[in-house]
Amino acid sequence: MDRYREELQVRHYARRTISTYSQWVKRFLHFHGMRHPREMGEQEINAFLSHLATVGQVSSSTQNQALSALLFLYRHVLGGDVGNLEGVVRARQPKRLPVVFTVAETKAVLQQLEGTEQLVAQMLYGGGLRLMEALRLRVQDVDFEARHVTVRSGKGDKDRITVLPTSLAEPLQAHLKAVRQIHCADLEAGWGRVLLPMALGRKYPNAALECWWQWVFPQAHRWRDAKTRVEGRHHIDPSVIQKAVKRAILRAGISKAASCHTFRHSFATHLLERGQDIRTIQELLGHSDVKTTMIYTHVLNRGPCGVMSPVDLL
Repeated sequence: MDRYREELQVRHYARRTISTYSQWVKRFLHFHGMRHPREMGEQEINAFLSHLATVGQVSSSTQNQALSALLFLYRHVLGGDVGNLEGVVRARQPKRLPVVFTVAETKAVLQQLEGTEQLVAQMLYGGGLRLMEALRLRVQDVDFEARHVTVRSGKGDKDRITVLPTSLAEPLQAHLKAVRQIHCADLEAGWGRVLLPMALGRKYPNAALECWWQWVFPQAHRWRDAKTRVEGRHHIDPSVIQKAVKRAILRAGISKAASCHTFRHSFATHLLERGQDIRTIQELLGHSDVKTTMIYTHVLNRGPCGVMSPVDLL
């Protein structure tokens, strides 16, 4: 398992992906009585995936995720000694429409939030950000003069630029002023270091103390690095925002299976409703293929061609 994780790290897989893939490999081994994977192959993989679908009743995306974890194990860790895996079955991906707020529902949910939780939710909706993209923003990623936000190492380890809403400029500047005060207090107390991406911490030893490298949304309390024993501040835990948004949706009386990610779906849909071209929306969302962005044309309030139902003519 250590070698498996190392191979994933060498290929720069995300930390969460490494953790998830490792769990699937462990479940696969336990399912087959802890047999060594070299003794197993295509037949055992199909048996495990069939068990997930029939007994575990997992979704097709979850089943394919487990398959990807096992294929990585056999192709990159065990080499080509296990035979041909072309017969392994991939589940068919169903087409699902995203859950979208109306403009009125978006306003109602945001009004139920306050403080930092409200500001994070406004960033999600105002720039089409994913939750972790918003929480991992650094101070230097927000450009008030150019009115844009730079997303670093987003999904697929891609950078992109999205819009900074004009209405959020003032509250966000006030928030960053408070963040700087917290950072200065940490520095005076002998702390104030933040985790830097990749090996920047070794290349620039003092960069972790600089204000522009601090998180836009830091935690209320300092944390201690288990390895270095140095105290610092991490960004807000995603569960804090997820729970706050869920409570806001319930208080707003909205009966939809919505979440933080619904703000991103609503951002794209509302731009389409106002006539924004789809290629620009694709760039703002960071989609590699415009076909991914095209899904939002199916959830427009007026339909793709403004079709009126015949029952309305009766």
